[in-house]
Amino acid sequence: MSSRDTGFPRTDAEHDFLRARRRQVLSRLASWLRREPDDVNITLPFDEVVEALGRESERRVGLRVIRLDSVVGSVDRGRDFDRRFRPTSARVRQRWERLALASRRGESIPPIEVYRVGDLHFVIDGHHRVSVAHALGLASIDAYVTEVRTRLGADGIRHRGDLIIKSYRRLFLERVPLSGQAAAAVLVSDPWDYAVLGEHVEAWGFRLMQDEGHLLDRQTVAARWYENEYLPVVSMLAQADLVGDRTEAEAYLWVAGERYRLMRTHRWDDEVIEALRAPSK
Repeated sequence: MSSRDTGFPRTDAEHDFLRARRRQVLSRLASWLRREPDDVNITLPFDEVVEALGRESERRVGLRVIRLDSVVGSVDRGRDFDRRFRPTSARVRQRWERLALASRRGESIPPIEVYRVGDLHFVIDGHHRVSVAHALGLASIDAYVTEVRTRLGADGIRHRGDLIIKSYRRLFLERVPLSGQAAAAVLVSDPWDYAVLGEHVEAWGFRLMQDEGHLLDRQTVAARWYENEYLPVVSMLAQADLVGDRTEAEAYLWVAGERYRLMRTHRWDDEVIEALRAPSK
């Protein structure tokens, strides 16, 4: 029993709710003081996440014990709870306190139901149960899990704003269908750079088809661009110490644009690298 408990389960359940609400308000205030985006403290919306990542399939996993800190989103109750499933208003108080009371009395609580995307979980049913479990300091919870497989992984998603870059990356990989290590290697920080890079690869592929005199599918263009263009250029940039604090793909995109601006050519040689090095000094 916590030092703050009174020993009266109903009273303690009421206090649990008030503490959870107070922490939610303080978290909002802290975010405002730090001038963080509005979406930092909201639960991630499941539909937006799978749309950004590209839904492929799903399968029923069954009853599992999952970590509470892996439950980050909701299917349809995002406004009632924040990212840590603290209640955002008194609207949920009656049901919340009823569940807290049952938990404190040791009564059986049904498993929640969730979608799993990567290592993240999104609540279908059981938002109040997750909220109460957090408030009572639990580390895990029973859940019926349905796994959703997506085109992109869910790694790196912390808040809603991260979905933008995931969405642009998914679209880029649809236009430039790299796979395996090649797909993992081509990364940029600015979502719009994926659109620019996609246009660049498609233009490179068009020139390749003109040179060879026949059509190539997207997979072939992507593979040949990566092996014959991207890797050699990135290697030269690394040797010339021109990557800097950018990702390799960002350095490639910069130098590809500069090459055309300075040289009006698509060749790569020492003369091009030296011309590109000059403006960077």
